[in-house]
Amino acid sequence: MHLSLSPRTAILALFCFATLTACDSLLPTQDSDTSYPKTYEDRRRARVGKLTGDEGMVLGGVAEKDKEAGKNPLGVNSFLWRATLDTLTFLPLASADPWGGVILTDWYEDPQAPGERFKVNALILDRQLRADSLKISVFRQEKDAEGNWVDAASNTAMAHKLEDTVLTRARQLRVAQMGR
Repeated sequence: MHLSLSPRTAILALFCFATLTACDSLLPTQDSDTSYPKTYEDRRRARVGKLTGDEGMVLGGVAEKDKEAGKNPLGVNSFLWRATLDTLTFLPLASADPWGGVILTDWYEDPQAPGERFKVNALILDRQLRADSLKISVFRQEKDAEGNWVDAASNTAMAHKLEDTVLTRARQLRVAQMGR
């Protein structure tokens, strides 16, 4: 028996076959090894994500082979970001936005200096490792006679000292990565 198809019917049949073949990849697999999430950490990450994105933190900014801006998971210089987090570890972290370059701490009262507390805001302004890419503000409060916290003049020297510490740490991280 000889089957003859018109060109139009042959194209339609080929299109249907290609469509059905492509749909096969959309079906879920029954492989037990791909059941996700497996651990508590995987379930947490699937629910809330990671602070540094799916790729993790890339120290040193963009690699030589990945010069495109989209390849760096952080929106700011990663050396400055990591160094700022390292420097402010003694303060309780209120929020951190690696894409906007903002790190906000909560109030911290030093046990050796009761009646005085500090709060720090750090802004990383650029992807370049430069001194003007970092801005740190320190806020200070003191307890008044009634026990209420009132704003006090902050010491700008403390903000500059923190900036210097962050920049020194960022340079150390960069040198350490270059030595690899």
